[in-house]
Amino acid sequence: MSDASPVNIIMIGMAGSGKTTLLQRINAYLHEKKTPPYVLNLDPAVAKLPFQANIDIRDTVDYKQVMAEYNLGPNGGILTSLNLFTTKLDQVMSIVEKRASSTKYFLFDTPGQIEIFTWSASGAIITNTLAATYPTVVVYVVDTPRTASPATFMSNMMYACSILYKTQLPFLVAFNKTDVVSHEFAVNWMEDFEAFQQALMRQEEGFMNSLMNSMSLVLDEFYSHLRVVGVSAMTGQGMDEFFAKIDEAVKEYHEEFRPSMEKQLEKKREQEKKDKEQQLRRLMHDLSVTDGKEVELNKSK
Repeated sequence: MSDASPVNIIMIGMAGSGKTTLLQRINAYLHEKKTPPYVLNLDPAVAKLPFQANIDIRDTVDYKQVMAEYNLGPNGGILTSLNLFTTKLDQVMSIVEKRASSTKYFLFDTPGQIEIFTWSASGAIITNTLAATYPTVVVYVVDTPRTASPATFMSNMMYACSILYKTQLPFLVAFNKTDVVSHEFAVNWMEDFEAFQQALMRQEEGFMNSLMNSMSLVLDEFYSHLRVVGVSAMTGQGMDEFFAKIDEAVKEYHEEFRPSMEKQLEKKREQEKKDKEQQLRRLMHDLSVTDGKEVELNKSK
């Protein structure tokens, strides 16, 4: 695959993290750079988008109608809508492939209920299909002001770790709303274990402090390979650095993910070949037993 291939950027983040607003900022930034992206909305429950989506799941699936028809709650409605949309994924990919020659970035906005997309079968199908087609980067958006305490910071990092484990794709953590609170404290906590310990000590001692202290040791290896960037969807701060990190992630895709995926596909093809050969041997064995003669299934006594 050529390094000039378009890049899929999948935006994932909790409700209220500013994920969709950040996608709009990225969209505006790319338009300013004369490289307009192709935007796809995968959130069926969003009431209003701050950008014009080229492909919108809401044009295919009526979220409220799905809830009523299948007697579902909000989360069940989103999940079922995503499942129904996935049945049309081949048509979506056909459109994406037609746009690939004239588009540098494909931006994907996902539901704020991140577990619905990350851990569902439809979310995995969409992610894997995109990753098998073009370089794909997962961006996890964090609400920086709400992550200023050690407990919420650790919760976000556990979420980030689980998403990376599930997708196994090049990964970037984008600390949003840096115009309100700088993300430097989070970078410091990830790079300096003692700084995080000191922040824990300023809180009341208890079971949770001990647990978070132990968890930070476990996540130390995760931090050492984690790409982090501070951005502001409001002011546009950090956009240049954001795309510098995206370029690093694309390089990782070409050097590590793509070869690994091709090895897995080759292994799968070899296994399928072995299975076919085994079935052929069984067939030949059955033919040799009967000497190629027809076997009467119902012999009269």
